[in-house]
Amino acid sequence: MKNLFKCKIICLFSTLLFIQVAIAQSNASFVPAASNITGAEYPKVSDDLRVYLRIKAPLADKVQLAGSLLPTSDPVDLKKDADGNWTLITPPIVPGFHYYWFLVDGVQVNDPGCDTYHGWAKPTSGIEIPTKGEDFFMPKNVPHGDVREHWYFSDITGKWRRAFVYTPAEYETNPDKEYPILYLLHGSGENERGWSLQGHMSFIMDNLIASQKATPMVIVMDNGYAEAKDPAAYPQNAASWNSRSAVLADVYVKEIIPSMESSYRIKPGRENRAMAGLSMGGGQTAVIGLNHPELFSSLGFFSAGGVSVDSVADPNAYGGLFSDGASFNDKIKVFWFGVGTEEPALITKNAALKKEFEKKGIKATFYESQGTAHEWHTWRRCLNEFAPLLFK
Repeated sequence: MKNLFKCKIICLFSTLLFIQVAIAQSNASFVPAASNITGAEYPKVSDDLRVYLRIKAPLADKVQLAGSLLPTSDPVDLKKDADGNWTLITPPIVPGFHYYWFLVDGVQVNDPGCDTYHGWAKPTSGIEIPTKGEDFFMPKNVPHGDVREHWYFSDITGKWRRAFVYTPAEYETNPDKEYPILYLLHGSGENERGWSLQGHMSFIMDNLIASQKATPMVIVMDNGYAEAKDPAAYPQNAASWNSRSAVLADVYVKEIIPSMESSYRIKPGRENRAMAGLSMGGGQTAVIGLNHPELFSSLGFFSAGGVSVDSVADPNAYGGLFSDGASFNDKIKVFWFGVGTEEPALITKNAALKKEFEKKGIKATFYESQGTAHEWHTWRRCLNEFAPLLFK
């Protein structure tokens, strides 16, 4: 009976979508998405943030939409027309960046009308749903920094690794100046390209620096996955999150930080070093940053776990870092938590953390991104709020 009810709901949802297609075909409010490749008409986004999708597959028997574009985890059917085009119109979508793909007779196919991004642990279509009145993450007529690839060999993993490194616009014209550094971590299923492509990190920082809201800084975006070439050196289960995080922590402390700070003009000292991450990267920020307060003076957590009420209450967690509020505040100058209002579980978690911090006398900043969920626009806003607080 439960499965039958679920089937009826999905069928009703699909039927409503098909009706919307018929209505919207004559609706001129749909325009190509900003994330489309040059010249692509579809996907389109309407004024009320519905998405009009179309893919040509005349020989297919069934085409479905999957990913995080719809409020259901189940694939939703598209409708075929006489020309072999399969179409679907979604309900209004939460503003921000969303991954999606088509299933053509059961085979995953990315949308040929848009770019692909590394999400869901593979190249995946993505679409930008606009947020009216916001352009802080868009390119403007201001000086622009550079994002370059930095390759280095990791003795811990036995592999070459790649980081993307942002240098501010003034970096090349001030050869004697040193800069503070932010290590910025991506989320699960993504990679070191995410903050630059999906996150528009460089435009956010260019705009903040040009308006003198943020201190010019170098930003490192490395890959969030690391497996030891010698698993015996890490006694935890090699496949566990804890083990992978321990390996990544060593890669950061012993390889990434030394490599970056010898390759770029970086101010010495923990007061000139910060770390922040989104989702999985926030958990890794806790493992690395809270276990090494001698290295970092500021930490940011964007829609992230890692710091829990239990860990704050535990006098032994993170080497006892939370046991003395005054001592913690002396070490960590910026302790920052951001979340989207459409992330109810994390909203509840952060509210509980705030109470626990207040009991301990720990200073922390909490931010809520209005109307956004567990996606890139939440994290763009987080960076836009977090970065101006650093290195003051």
